[in-house]
This record gives sequence, structure tokens and C-alpha cells, in this order.
Amino acid sequence: MLLVIGNYNYSSWSLRAWIALKSFGFSFDEKRVPLYGPGAKQEILRDSPAGKVPVLIDGKAVVWDSLAILEYLAEKNPKVWPTDTSDRARARSVSAEMHSGFAHLRTHMSMNVRKRYPGKGRTPEVLSEIERINAIWSDAKGPFLFGPFSGADAMYAPVVLRFRTYGVQADNQAYYDAMLALPAMQAWIAAAEREPESIPQFDMYE
Repeated sequence: MLLVIGNYNYSSWSLRAWIALKSFGFSFDEKRVPLYGPGAKQEILRDSPAGKVPVLIDGKAVVWDSLAILEYLAEKNPKVWPTDTSDRARARSVSAEMHSGFAHLRTHMSMNVRKRYPGKGRTPEVLSEIERINAIWSDAKGPFLFGPFSGADAMYAPVVLRFRTYGVQADNQAYYDAMLALPAMQAWIAAAEREPESIPQFDMYE
């Protein structure tokens, strides 16, 4: 399998697919395309019909969109979603909610692994979305949302890094700490720290 991703430092969508592949032990190669660099769009279009990352290529199968990638991986490894029917339905629900929602958080607290912006980005709309995220995390069964790491945790991994960057307090500190301590998360953070590119429009509070 080949996973095409954007920058480690900025690409929240890429992190979701990458951390799932790593955490569930899939063997894959990765191709990193620095976002907004010269020729980046054309390079991504070679692999992704939508012209966006991430995209997973597995033989003849081409899967774009982070949530679609999780569902594809679940067909190969059912542990991507919880085994309990009710938990599995809830995991998919909170994943879909993250996938399509939280627009204000995305706008005002964009992912930036290397930076620290404590106190920034806190509009009333963002605070409302943070409250909802904390409510979801507060129901975690431990150590992750549904006990073992699942696709739902992969979907919320970028939010954990956003909380870290912007100094947002997690109501469920144990969940936050478990996510940050995950070996795959630590590997992603280390890769972001080594990455040379800086994208000015994402360094919004400089």
C-alpha cells in the first residue's frame, strides 16, 4: 500500500489515515507532497482523483478521503471499529461528526504541530465546538474512546494536536495524555519537527 500525504506539520487529514495505518500494523509506503509548494497540486492529482490528500493506493484500489480510508482498512482489519454493535455505531457517528463538522475550530485553530499559540483562536463559536469535543472525550471508556484504539481516535488525533498548540484544556486529561503518548502520534510529531517547510498562511498568529 502507498499513502500519499501532505505536510506532517499542517495536514490534519493526512494524520488521520497515517495514524490508523501505523497503529493497526499495516505495512505501507508513504509519499509526502508539501502542500502549496511549486507543482504540489499537479503532483497530488497524479494519485488522487479529488486532488487532495490523503489518498491510499492498494493495487487497483484508490481510496481518497480520510474516513473512506478508515472504512477500507476496516474491511482488512475489523479492529479498526469497536466490536460491540452499539459502540461501533457510536464510533462511526462521532467520526462522521468530526469529518463534517467543527468548521470554526478548523478555521481559527488550524493544525500546526511545531507552534504554540496559547489563548488564541477562542471565538464563541470555537468555544462551543471545544465544549462538544470535550463532551465526546468525557465519555471515553479508556484509555481511548471505546477502549482499544479505533478509527474514532484516528479521526480526533488532529484535535489533540490542536489542543496542544493552542493551550486548550481537555476535560478528560487521561484520554488526551493517552493519545499524545501513542507511539504513532509521537512518530508523527517527530516528523513534523524535522520538516523544513513553513506555510505562512497556516502560521496565522505570528
